[in-house]
Amino acid sequence: MKVTLAQYSPKLNRSNFDDILSIIEQSASESNIIVFPELALNGYLLQDKLFEDAYTLSELQPFCDLSKDIDIAVGAAIKDGLVFRNAALYFSKGKLLSKHIKVHLPNYGMFEEARYFKAGDVFESFMTQFGKVSMLVCEDLWHKSVHHDLIKEDPDLIIALVASPARGFSDDGLKIQQQWMDIIKTVAKECSAKVIFVNRVGFEDGLGFWGGSCILDEKGDIVHQLPLFKKITQNFTI
Repeated sequence: MKVTLAQYSPKLNRSNFDDILSIIEQSASESNIIVFPELALNGYLLQDKLFEDAYTLSELQPFCDLSKDIDIAVGAAIKDGLVFRNAALYFSKGKLLSKHIKVHLPNYGMFEEARYFKAGDVFESFMTQFGKVSMLVCEDLWHKSVHHDLIKEDPDLIIALVASPARGFSDDGLKIQQQWMDIIKTVAKECSAKVIFVNRVGFEDGLGFWGGSCILDEKGDIVHQLPLFKKITQNFTI
């Protein structure tokens, strides 16, 4: 399977839509699946811009069309009736195959997600041409209860869409990166599943996002990794 990691730097406006479509088109001939970060279609610190910039699923038809040539996992703010959702969307073979609504919305320190988004309450897997897939959004993976749910689901592949700000700089490296690596290595080993971890880069209102996107094998070993703080799209075989 050929996987493209799109370590993307979204803007806080709808210009991401055409930019991401262009990246997908460029990758379709050399990859089976492309994965973007959390809220890649919108940017992270949306706040009241949600009312203008969140998408209805009907607006995302171009992703269905492109998924005839390549599977697509992308994060987006979605209008769901009278509420907004932080969603991971998986498109395949011309349709939206799965939609995971972020369950654990951080609402402490620099995070205000629960103020603007409505949480989901379900973790489930879905079948693709590459096997059974579980898809999660960022904070979801920091909760042990979710690990237990994943073990029960027994996926072949876990896709994590992430928007993690950089913090904890030290001589030993970036503390938040070390914490994330511990989490995803544990999950890969617990589930005996490959993990695709895609974190965004760029800056928003003083927050810098660190990237470091990677792919882990079933033993929890990192087999491919992108650099820190660099916007880059790269293809790997796993």
